[in-house]
Amino acid sequence: MPIRLKNARILMYSHDTFGLGHLRRCRAIAHALVEAFSGLQVLIVSGAQIAGAFDYRARVDFVKIPSVIKLRDGEYTSMAKHMDLSETLRMRRAILLDTARSFRPDIFIVDKEPLGLKGEAEETLAWLKAEGHTRLVLGLRDIMDSPQLLAAEWERRGNLPKIAQYYDDIWVYGPRAFHDPLAGLPVPPEVRARMSFVGFLKRRVRARTGLPQAPARPPYVLVTSGGGGDGAEMTRDAINAWRLAPDLPHGVIVLGPYMPAEERAALTRLARGLPVEIIDFVPKMEELMAGAVGVVCMGGYNTWCEVLSFDKPALIIPRRVPREEQLLRATRAAELGLAMMLQPEEAADTPRLVAAIRALPGLPPPSASGRAPELDGLANIAQIVGDWLKPDRGEPLMRRAG
Repeated sequence: MPIRLKNARILMYSHDTFGLGHLRRCRAIAHALVEAFSGLQVLIVSGAQIAGAFDYRARVDFVKIPSVIKLRDGEYTSMAKHMDLSETLRMRRAILLDTARSFRPDIFIVDKEPLGLKGEAEETLAWLKAEGHTRLVLGLRDIMDSPQLLAAEWERRGNLPKIAQYYDDIWVYGPRAFHDPLAGLPVPPEVRARMSFVGFLKRRVRARTGLPQAPARPPYVLVTSGGGGDGAEMTRDAINAWRLAPDLPHGVIVLGPYMPAEERAALTRLARGLPVEIIDFVPKMEELMAGAVGVVCMGGYNTWCEVLSFDKPALIIPRRVPREEQLLRATRAAELGLAMMLQPEEAADTPRLVAAIRALPGLPPPSASGRAPELDGLANIAQIVGDWLKPDRGEPLMRRAG
């Protein structure tokens, strides 16, 4: 039974300039919390273009701020052609601050970017800190980037002093034994003391009640590049594998909503006549993941959590620019025997990729390695939140060590 919390409120901020990872992570946390606590309200402020394409549980809602996209060279631009970036950022900053002032959250959770996109969340952090009624939490994925790239970026933005100034707690959405996202950075002891490694976020399929069942498919390999904005190369390599070897298991290929239209059209043409199903976007990726006999992916955070949650043999083909996050995650997964990895140039060798896809359904799942990390992040977050919002439960505030 959920624990009753009277009128508790959590505000989440997800800057969302590239892909779906930030919003999907916030949404998973929000849904777990409203399941655990009746009376709790969660509001997500998101810049994702397609925030409204997902379903949200009762007592979870979102505020859409104007979208900004990250270009391949690392720069940003406004999605609204008639509005320059500075004007868009002013609007986003104002909406976030006004939302915090009117919603008055008990907890404010910021995803990944300590100060928000180009510092847009700092005014909100400063106001909430001065008010003194809100617990301020920074949520970091298991791997942010290579230490040298992250250190340079955070030094340029002054992130570590600002984290010490504003945040009460830092949640790492992974176990310490898998990776430390701030390894190699000069993290002050007072910041380290606020870090909790809560664990990976387990995903599950919600039971369908009164809804038509999804159409039956033959045993299939799922190919997904997440949001798809930088997934055309991997997807093309995968389609070429089926072109060379049409006797491979049936393929279900999800292009992703952010794949450019011309690339989407070219890949759809390339796959014509092959034993593959091309899907533009699915809001419930968990259902496709659960039914797959194997997964080919790029190794983004949410996809990796789904691979572990549904215990699927996986082949990871990570991107290496502009961040090395996926490369580091894939390398670590391969070291632990949790997944196979091919570098992008190796996956471009079509016979080699054919062999890897053909082997996927027969490979042992991650759990068979004996080294699969626990997926207790959502439960641990719920316990921490319950301790903060209802301290008379008599349980100590949990600080995860690994």
